Amino acid sequence: MIVVAALYRFTPFPDPAALKAPLAEIACANGVRGTLLLAREGINGTIAGTRKGIDAVLDHIRALPGCADLDWKESEADTNPFGRLKVRLKKEIVTLGQEDVDPRRKVGAYVPPSDWNNLISRPDVAVIDTRNGYEVAIGTFEGAVDPETETFRDFPAWWAANRHRFEGKKIAMFCTGGIRCEKATNWLIGQGVEDVFHLKGGILKYLEEVPEEQSLWRGECFVFDQRVSVGHGLSPGAHDLCHACRHPISETDKAHPDFELGVSCARCIGTYSEADRARFRERQRQVELAAARGSEHFGTG
Repeated sequence: MIVVAALYRFTPFPDPAALKAPLAEIACANGVRGTLLLAREGINGTIAGTRKGIDAVLDHIRALPGCADLDWKESEADTNPFGRLKVRLKKEIVTLGQEDVDPRRKVGAYVPPSDWNNLISRPDVAVIDTRNGYEVAIGTFEGAVDPETETFRDFPAWWAANRHRFEGKKIAMFCTGGIRCEKATNWLIGQGVEDVFHLKGGILKYLEEVPEEQSLWRGECFVFDQRVSVGHGLSPGAHDLCHACRHPISETDKAHPDFELGVSCARCIGTYSEADRARFRERQRQVELAAARGSEHFGTG
C-alpha cells in the first residue's frame, strides 16, 4: 500500500535554494515521488511512497526552520500516483500574486470538519469555493459560490468585481487542503472583511472525517496526482485526466467525439494546434509502449 501525504507550512526560509538538494536526496533515497515546492514563505506539496519512505521525508521537513509542528493529511493508493519526484523553487508556494499577503500574521477563523455543516447552513453565511473552475465542476459543497476562476491568482479580481454580493454576510471559504484559504482569508481580512472563516484541513479532511450520510459535499474532489479525484473516505474517484489540458474527465466526457486518449477532450480541442496534437499522440504512443514493456513512462507523472 502506498501512503500519499499532502502538506504545507508557511514559515520563513531565508534561502530556500539551500534546502532543495538535501530534500530531494532524502526523498530519492527512500523512493518517494511527488511534487514539493519551496519558497521564501515556506513549503507545499504532495508526496507518495512507502510508510517508511514518507516518514523519512516528513522527519526531514519537520527539522527545517519553523516546521516542527508541521501538519499533513494522508490517504492511501494501490500504486504510486506520481511518476517521479519534483522539488522546485518558487516565488510563492501557492500563487495569489498579491503584495503584503502573509498568512503567518492572521487568517480567517478555523472551522473543524465536525462544525462545518452547521456554519455553511446558516442564512447569514456565504460559502465560497476558492478552487479553480475545473475543480469545482466535479464536486463542491451544497450551495457554494463558484467564482469560475482559471487560476488562484484570478481570485482577487473576482472578489473586487463581486464583493457587493456579500454585503452583510459572513464569509466561509474552502479549498482542497487548506493552503489557498490561508492566503485568501488573509487577503480578505486585509480588504476589510471582518467575519471570515475557513475549513480546517480543507475538503480532504472533511471527506476523511465526516460520514457520507451526514455530508453536504456533492461529487468528487479533484487531486493533483494520477488518482485525479477522491470521494468520501478518500476512496479513489471515478474521474480520469485529459493529458493534454490536465483537467478531469468523466465517462461521459470520454464518449464525446472530440476525446482522444492522451491527445484531446471536448474542453481543449480548440486550444491546441494539429502540431501539438501530433506531439501528444507520440507521447501517448510512448506511454502505451512503456506499459506493454511493464515499465513506466515518466512524461505523464
